[in-house]
Amino acid sequence: MPQPFTLVGAARPKPERADELKQLLLSFVEPTRQEPGCLEYHFHEDQGEPGVFVFYEAWRSQADLDAHLALPHMRAFWEARMEYLETDLDIHFLTMHSPYPHASRAV
Repeated sequence: MPQPFTLVGAARPKPERADELKQLLLSFVEPTRQEPGCLEYHFHEDQGEPGVFVFYEAWRSQADLDAHLALPHMRAFWEARMEYLETDLDIHFLTMHSPYPHASRAV
């Protein structure tokens, strides 16, 4: 059974754009969870650094993530992201070494 394609990332917004970015990123959660191939999509705020947003995503495949990133609202965000951010997104692609708890969803 293939492992999901996972990533974790952090967004450090410009202080004056933090609330706006938070609302924008929150607006992505439910629609993204409905996309084919989305296994997990979570949006967090760092407790030690309020205003730093962290996201965790698990996709059935790289192709599913690519389809997500090709959606118009995601392309628009990607192109405009530096209007909101102090530094670019810090994204780490992960290899999962523990069993996925919803193995039937990962197929």
